[in-house]
Amino acid sequence: MAFLPDLLVLPAGYLLGSIPFGWLAGHWLAGVDLRQEGSGSTGATNVLRVLGKGPALVVFLLDVLKGTAAVLLAKAVLQPLGFSAVSDWWVVAAGLAALAGHIWPLWLGWKGGKAVATGLGMLLGLTWPVGLACFGIFLTTLTLSRIVSLSSVVAALSLPLLMLGSFGADGLRPAYMSLALLTTALVLWRHRSNLQRLMAGTEPRLGAGRS
Repeated sequence: MAFLPDLLVLPAGYLLGSIPFGWLAGHWLAGVDLRQEGSGSTGATNVLRVLGKGPALVVFLLDVLKGTAAVLLAKAVLQPLGFSAVSDWWVVAAGLAALAGHIWPLWLGWKGGKAVATGLGMLLGLTWPVGLACFGIFLTTLTLSRIVSLSSVVAALSLPLLMLGSFGADGLRPAYMSLALLTTALVLWRHRSNLQRLMAGTEPRLGAGRS
């Protein structure tokens, strides 16, 4: 029974992450299934393409919030008096469960989004300075390139270095560093088709008409 709270944060994180805000927006606002529109993703970028800026911003914020909520819930249950090396791994696992829920939601036949916004929320819940720095890199790259996928990849590649630089007097936190590396790998894998289009010069930019 001692491990029951530890185990419960995993399904809780998954269920929070699997709330399909993008799909719900498409269904409620336009009667469409985002999985059949645009890029086929249920994330905020595809909401922007299909529904416009307002719905996309709301979906983005909600997707960030569910990643943060999964981590903060795990911290509240497992680290009420401060972190430990063991509980860090469980908190990180809860964050990863939220990412898995967003990417492979039970309710949508395991087809969801690319987890960039939910990953940002997870980082903000774990260590907000790293989350904000990653978001800053994303926005800077997006401003210069107007390509969301490129901005996501650049931010993901910067994450391990940002995480490494965030450790202070408490020393290295292996769970957090492992999470940074796993998140980078996951974002790159989820953007593999975008990377192919980037290399071919065919990845669409924000504000450009669809071919």
